[in-house]
Amino acid sequence: MSAPAIATIEPPAAAPENPLRVLRATLAPARAILLYLILPAALLGVWQALSELGFIKPMLLPPPTKVAATFAALIANGELFRHLGISLLRVLEGFAIAAVIGLPLGIGIGLSRTLDRMTDLIVQLVKPIPPIAWIPLAILWFGIGEGGKVFIIFLGAIFPILVNTVDGIRQTDHRFVELARVLEVTRSRFILRVVLPGALPAIMTGMRVGLMVAWICVVAAELIAASSGLGYLIMDARQLMQTDQVLVGMIAIGAMGKLLDVALRAAERRLITWKSTFNGS
Repeated sequence: MSAPAIATIEPPAAAPENPLRVLRATLAPARAILLYLILPAALLGVWQALSELGFIKPMLLPPPTKVAATFAALIANGELFRHLGISLLRVLEGFAIAAVIGLPLGIGIGLSRTLDRMTDLIVQLVKPIPPIAWIPLAILWFGIGEGGKVFIIFLGAIFPILVNTVDGIRQTDHRFVELARVLEVTRSRFILRVVLPGALPAIMTGMRVGLMVAWICVVAAELIAASSGLGYLIMDARQLMQTDQVLVGMIAIGAMGKLLDVALRAAERRLITWKSTFNGS
């Protein structure tokens, strides 16, 4: 007898892709870039048009073309990069000191009621004081050198880091705490595996806010007592009525702040791979 023929099952043909969906996927990156730039481009266009029509005095607000020319000139002579590098170094020094002190202290306060009670009065008294109010004392203590400016930056950056770290730890789900007790998980293992990973989103938010405040503080310190840095560049240009140079300094601060925030957000995505976020619809 001949062996029965084995029927072959053909795989179902793949459904043809929707051309409209393919087109949308292809154009998605260009659309994202367009949405990102359309509002700034529109504002620049309106600004330029109002300047050319005479509605805006060049002395008060020079047109974008003038600001761009000054930007290019300051880059060409190296002046902008020199002041930017000095301010960036001050920000990173003060921010690093704030992170080294604020993170462990925030973790300790979040985990220990005793440490919380010991530090609460001092933290709540000092936290509302604006960093700018410390500038006279900083000059008395450190002079007009780098120490005073770094101290002001440290004061501005530490409290966002500290407060967000404490809040992140305090937001640990109570069910996890009870489960750890039932399973008799050691305290150190519970902190390292549950508490700190759960607090990372709040900690990274505090780091980003602290970095933003650090830029505010360095400019404020350089406006009062400095011979270099972007704050000094802005103040010197104001005294000479060079509004275009003032705007260049402000744009440089914003651009550098944006780049540093992007770097922190990239680090956050690498550290918090488990977190799902809603980015709008």
